[in-house]
Amino acid sequence: MSDAKIAIYGLGTMGSALALNMAEKGVKIAVSNRSSDAVPTFLDEAGELAVQIDGFDTLEAMIDALPSPRTILFMIPSTGPMDDMMDHVIPLLSPGDTVIDAGNADFHATRARSARLSEHDLHFVGMGVSGGEEGARTGPSMMVSGTAHSWEQLQPVAEAIAAKFDGVPCVAHLGPDGAGHFVKMVHNGIEYADMQAISEVYGLMRYGAGEAPETIGARFACWNAGPLKSFLTEITAKILTSTDDHTGQPMIDVIVDSAGQKGTGRWTVIEALKLGQSASTIEAAVGARIWSSQRDRRAAGATLLDGPGLLDLPSDEDLEAALMAARILGHAQGFDVMQTASEDYDWALDMGQIARIWRAGCIIRSALLDDISEAYEGDMPERSLMLAPAMRARLADAVPALRRVVGAAVASGYPVPVLSAALAWHDSMRQARGSASMIQAQRDFFGHHGFARLDDAGQHHGSWTR
Repeated sequence: MSDAKIAIYGLGTMGSALALNMAEKGVKIAVSNRSSDAVPTFLDEAGELAVQIDGFDTLEAMIDALPSPRTILFMIPSTGPMDDMMDHVIPLLSPGDTVIDAGNADFHATRARSARLSEHDLHFVGMGVSGGEEGARTGPSMMVSGTAHSWEQLQPVAEAIAAKFDGVPCVAHLGPDGAGHFVKMVHNGIEYADMQAISEVYGLMRYGAGEAPETIGARFACWNAGPLKSFLTEITAKILTSTDDHTGQPMIDVIVDSAGQKGTGRWTVIEALKLGQSASTIEAAVGARIWSSQRDRRAAGATLLDGPGLLDLPSDEDLEAALMAARILGHAQGFDVMQTASEDYDWALDMGQIARIWRAGCIIRSALLDDISEAYEGDMPERSLMLAPAMRARLADAVPALRRVVGAAVASGYPVPVLSAALAWHDSMRQARGSASMIQAQRDFFGHHGFARLDDAGQHHGSWTR
């Protein structure tokens, strides 16, 4: 028998990192892997921490050795393999046991798996883990959903291994079924927008003004000491001051300009549209990654289409403020999506709590999240982050700079999809009366769809000249 508090199945990069984190924090764990050869290798690599780890050749042996109620964390692909694993594991478990999926799962699948396990008096936890391999090893931000029973079992372990911000663990039980994986999905969507906005500002300086990477890196390092302080700003500065060992060139200049993606940004856009919400900054970031992969077409376009002109580079202060404005507006769209999902799925998500657990351990950790968490504790007109007093004040200072940066880029022919999407959304949301009356008129003209009038209730049709 094992006296492990939790078991981990799947000793890949993330599973191994989480296991070592637990062992280092004094949590007794059990581990197993599809390939049993990985278990002794892992125990050897664990060194002194191996005394905290019980290794098992098979999943069945590990489950049989665990005390009840069992808590088993699976770090395997959250697609078909997870459903196949549930088919296999359900007969091996006992009522009250908990299964945790700690991968990047589609929250719809998490909801379905939660319902399936509940039929067997078993508990399913969807746990979003952010921070990559380093975060998993030293302290990630974790977004947990599931039953109160499952959280009671998991909480001591999760809080022990989580990143800490001012001593407070960056982990929380956010709600039932798919809430945790939904919040992790939106986190990744915001991450897409933030990364793309940074790359756009970098591109203006690098290709619009011809500045050296090291010079730009120094600027990002300076910005990281101010309001833009964040993990992504910090690593951007380090990236731009790194040199390739093989060529002696700036590392950034030898990397193919084609960005990969694993789908969570696209999922965020799809779910936002299903919920009737705009995530235009995230959509712009996803689109930019897609365009980046079309290298042959872009090469042809560079030859056949007129290229960009000379850029009158905005000031450092404007570039910094524009990036801050885009960051605020991108976060605001993400929080709007989560708020709407919370209402539709009856999750009761706490937006301030989400901002707080993102302040350390995760990829989008930043100084801005302090202000966002405080904003949700105060006045929030229309429950919109961009309308909170502190956010309005920051946008009032930063949006004029965003306008100048976007204007300069567009005038010279440099693409800034996220910066321009952020500005367009901001400008749309400050118009009490926009131009959508024309769309309604057109819809009624060609399709007899009807429209609402300002001076009379009900549905109406126009007397159109045909």
